[in-house]
Amino acid sequence: MAFGVKREELNAWKKAVSNGEIAFLTHYWLDPRFPSITTVTKVGCADLDRLAAWCITNGLPPQHIHNRSPFPHFDLIGPKQPEILRQEGLWDQLTRFKMH
Repeated sequence: MAFGVKREELNAWKKAVSNGEIAFLTHYWLDPRFPSITTVTKVGCADLDRLAAWCITNGLPPQHIHNRSPFPHFDLIGPKQPEILRQEGLWDQLTRFKMH
């Protein structure tokens, strides 16, 4: 279950993904498979080769890309999530979702 994202943010993410950009969208998330995880960052890009290269560069397994047209994405969770958000300078997402 996803929540905590504004319609404008979602639309901006969709537009960037569709344009072949690497785009980040963080939201609250609850999944019984991951009881200690409360947020996920969807790293999306319609250019699958570019998204796979981004995964490899960041030490993430590209085989876990969700190839869901029209918005392919990698679900970034766990300790790598705040690390990548800091690396990308996405301080607003780190602050809003309390990932210090």
